[in-house]
Amino acid sequence: MRERSWSMGIEERTKGELRLIPARKGVAERVKAGQTVTVINTHGSQVVDSWAFNAEDPSEFMSMEHSRGAMLRVNPRVGDTLRSNRRRPMLTLTEDTSGGIHDTLIAACDRYRYEQLGHVGHHDSCTDNLAQALASLGVTGAETPSPLNLFMNIPVGADGSVSFQPPVSTPGSHVRLRAEMDLIVVFSACPQDLVPVNGADCIPQDAHYTIA
Repeated sequence: MRERSWSMGIEERTKGELRLIPARKGVAERVKAGQTVTVINTHGSQVVDSWAFNAEDPSEFMSMEHSRGAMLRVNPRVGDTLRSNRRRPMLTLTEDTSGGIHDTLIAACDRYRYEQLGHVGHHDSCTDNLAQALASLGVTGAETPSPLNLFMNIPVGADGSVSFQPPVSTPGSHVRLRAEMDLIVVFSACPQDLVPVNGADCIPQDAHYTIA
């Protein structure tokens, strides 16, 4: 019942249809310039790998290395704009109620990552989720760009070390991103269950989003 109350409140607040990012899976949407995408951490502990592609030319995509060079920081803050691999504005962070911790360093999980962690056999991955979500729109991605890992907590120590920690976000918290060009956006509710990036219990869960 608590999840339903969060959803009803969020839907009213954003004035958009509440859409599901299923646990362990990905979704893709076309977004027009000027529209706002709200990504909701419904249960509070789910990392959402996020990508954006130029709707007219998917070879132009949101790039974390180009964005860090423009923002001059590792974690984006409200007012920061994520840039493409051609250094053009793609998404601007306009609101953040999640605690402001999002990762721009870690690559999307893939079959090789799970093999290194000792998993045997198939494992859902953000890399596969990206390809499948793009295919649902008839788009083929030539590569897997490094994602904006919404809600992912990767502290950088004074000595330059990093670690995988549970998110600081809370149930129902959200970020809002304004599209600066016509885009295809992709979200993956990260299926990582071998390290605690999706909470100390390592259980991937649903997230939600709206477009307004």
